[in-house]
Amino acid sequence: MPELPEVEALKDFLTEHLTGHEIVAVLPVAISVLKTYEPPLTALQGREVTAVRRYGKFLALATDGGPQLVTHLARAGWLQWKDRLPDAPPRPGKGPLALRVALETGAGFDLTEAGTQKRLAVYVVHDPGEVPGVARLGPDPLAGDFDEARLAALLAGERRQLKGALRDQSLIAGIGNAYSDEILHAAKMSPFKLAGALTAQETTRLYEALRTTLTDAVERSRGLAAGRLKSEKKSGLRVHGRTGEPCPVCGDTIREVSFSDSSLQYCPTCQTGGKPLADRRLSRLLK
Repeated sequence: MPELPEVEALKDFLTEHLTGHEIVAVLPVAISVLKTYEPPLTALQGREVTAVRRYGKFLALATDGGPQLVTHLARAGWLQWKDRLPDAPPRPGKGPLALRVALETGAGFDLTEAGTQKRLAVYVVHDPGEVPGVARLGPDPLAGDFDEARLAALLAGERRQLKGALRDQSLIAGIGNAYSDEILHAAKMSPFKLAGALTAQETTRLYEALRTTLTDAVERSRGLAAGRLKSEKKSGLRVHGRTGEPCPVCGDTIREVSFSDSSLQYCPTCQTGGKPLADRRLSRLLK
């Protein structure tokens, strides 16, 4: 799933390639991708893109006096840029193509989604705040006013585990499964530690790990073409998706806890005092 660093890089890429250009067509291929019907997609035609903005994991294309095109790539969605789109319009089918946006230059992009669970979402709205997922977003962790005191206030009283708290978009926007693993590894904290039970020193450590991990990931992705962002993300991850590999910090074997629709990875030596976590939904250490 694209998370804050990749969506930030996509925002920069699209800002360079879309701003100042006219949208000549927005073509839905998978009808399920469109979550709004008023204004219609045709309201974007003939409009110039004036800005591209990120809201958590959402991307918003603003136009000159018209509506905005907002998208969330979900778990298996992606954006594919094409310097020259095919001349023939796309046909509905069983392929990954969900929606195409064409510019007056002949260039444009496709929104695609792999797999059978179709969660990629596109909205046409006058204000991104009209999108429910955007309206409920918590603060952006890379914003200038997101300081350690802000993080401490957000976590105070939280009865959830850190892993779940970091992934909650209404608490902190933009962090998903992969970067929550990376942040907790950098902070040397168990994913099952209670978020509201951190000491002042632990809060400092978590804040520094959060800002450093996300900032470094954004910098690695900056300037890359859209097609290279997935591989860059994977290559930069130290524990997530690396079950069975040695921890790059201590050399211990990276382990995994599996859930019904996701999994987390961690290093026992770095994060749980050398004790492996139970590989089941029960959030407790093996005794």
